[in-house]
Amino acid sequence: MSIWKTKPLALLLNEASESEKGLKRTLSSRSLVALGIGAIIGAGLFSLTGIAAAENAGPAVTLSFILASVGCAFAGLCYAEFASMIPVAGSAYTYSYATMGEFMAWIIGWDLVLEYALGAATVGVSWSRYLLELLNKYGIHLPPDFICSPWETLKLSDGTVINGGIINLPAIFIVSVLSLLLIRGTKESASINNFLVVLKVTVVILFIVLGWNFIEPANYIPYIPENTGIKGQFGWSGIAAGAGTVFFAFIGFDAVSTAAQEAKNPQKGMPIGILGSLVVCTILYVLFAHVMTGLVPYYEFAGDAKPAATAFAKTGYTFLQTGLIVAILAGYTSVMLVMLMGQSRVFYTMSKDGLLPSFFGEIHSKFRTPWKTNLFFMVFVSLFAGFVPVSDLGHMVSIGTLLAFVLVCIGVLVMRKKLPDAPRSFRTPLVPFVPIMGVLICLYLMYSLPYESWLRLVIWMAIGVAFYFIYGKKNSKLNNPDK
Repeated sequence: MSIWKTKPLALLLNEASESEKGLKRTLSSRSLVALGIGAIIGAGLFSLTGIAAAENAGPAVTLSFILASVGCAFAGLCYAEFASMIPVAGSAYTYSYATMGEFMAWIIGWDLVLEYALGAATVGVSWSRYLLELLNKYGIHLPPDFICSPWETLKLSDGTVINGGIINLPAIFIVSVLSLLLIRGTKESASINNFLVVLKVTVVILFIVLGWNFIEPANYIPYIPENTGIKGQFGWSGIAAGAGTVFFAFIGFDAVSTAAQEAKNPQKGMPIGILGSLVVCTILYVLFAHVMTGLVPYYEFAGDAKPAATAFAKTGYTFLQTGLIVAILAGYTSVMLVMLMGQSRVFYTMSKDGLLPSFFGEIHSKFRTPWKTNLFFMVFVSLFAGFVPVSDLGHMVSIGTLLAFVLVCIGVLVMRKKLPDAPRSFRTPLVPFVPIMGVLICLYLMYSLPYESWLRLVIWMAIGVAFYFIYGKKNSKLNNPDK
């Protein structure tokens, strides 16, 4: 019984061909691109951009987005090859199982909880902040104890400061509603997501077009603020730290790959969905960040979880302010929808492999979705959204995402060596240059993140390793075919 035993490619493809017995193939290439955009445009743009500008990069946060997107492009090319070869739910977990063995697959599957589940929690917290702004405009004030976690300070636009509450109930509410929607079905969820994507892309473009005329050039001076003497606080190290922070915003194309088993034509649709969503969103991100830091001095975004609303207020289009907040709420909703879907599909696949209890692999008799997994993560994500500060969540998600990208890039190198002649409808170009650059850039961005992020990652992984040897290894269907 080897922890390094790989899952044969033929077995993975056989599982994909039997998808009509489990998950339904309902997603077109267009829906997959929308799925990616739905996950990418969200907290990274509407919330974390301000944090990265104020604490790390200043106006050069645009360069942080470019650096992050370059790392994503290298990783995205590797994801596209795997997704076209192995069109099975599970994303990086499945790819690692086929290339580096069961133990590494478990590590990446456990790591994806940081990426998707805590990602959804992060967005849920930001969603609640914008909801409060919307309600305040209409004179509706929720009890302070129930709008933020005990360990954070919340500053509202009217100047009200709340030094710690009891629980963030709005964040828990939205996570619960979307989890129940996902139980209803992937097609229904994708239809709602497509509408939300169109809405928020329209708002992003309006923000760029309307805000451009109100840019104050003085806000860009200096474009790269001088480093304070502390690593990550401005200067070039600040640009890298900013890239590590906003990297959270680029996990959408990764989420596309988790839906491979529900794509109508995964060999064609996966590369289009992954790379198409990445290109569209990178362009929008850079333009949006440029306008935002041109409207407001970067240091004014310190501690601001709603920087887009703060910046847009400078344009004078006050009548559009409410519309902007509504659209951002819609955008955040689609992000959480995709992340919660991605997490449930990863655990569904791990359960089918025996590494997790069969509970996570049970399909609803009517809706054909992994409903028990959705219910489990409704509770799990709600706990984090209700009690953990948004900045801590964001860093945990970024480091988890970067680790996943590193392993996928390594996986392409391994697969090219082990199975050079396996059918690939999409081939990563310039191998080994592209995957090696993906590994190096992602490791560099991991290095730029705070020490606390590394500590949490190590603790989380230690828990995962213990669970694997206590349960996963003994119940693995690959290592225990008679079970």
